[in-house]
Amino acid sequence: QVQLVQSGGGLVQAGGSLRLSCAASGRTFSPYYTAWFRQAPGKEREFVAAIRYSGEVTYYADSVKGRFTCSRDNAKNAAHLQMNNLKPEDTAVYYCAATNEYYAATNQITTKNLYDYWGQGTQVTVSS
Repeated sequence: QVQLVQSGGGLVQAGGSLRLSCAASGRTFSPYYTAWFRQAPGKEREFVAAIRYSGEVTYYADSVKGRFTCSRDNAKNAAHLQMNNLKPEDTAVYYCAATNEYYAATNQITTKNLYDYWGQGTQVTVSS
């Protein structure tokens, strides 16, 4: 049974940086896509970023482009989300997610229904 275990997050002032990590435990796990979603209070869970297994292809929501960077360390079964120049509107619970779906269309990669495995979520709070 694969579990995604998240770490990182916390409280930071606007303009600051945080790094989230997501590690797979249980068995060797090499998902084709690893993604990050976030959910603010009273809002739907929304797509933030995704990365293909090779690490060469990434996708970002417009709201985080140029500020967030996702990466993978396949040797450690881990993925990371580096968040720079954080804004108060980035405040949310962040979730990592993974799927083995190889043939996902680009518009599917940003939808939470594609992903079979989810981390426990970690709080990110950005103060103004």
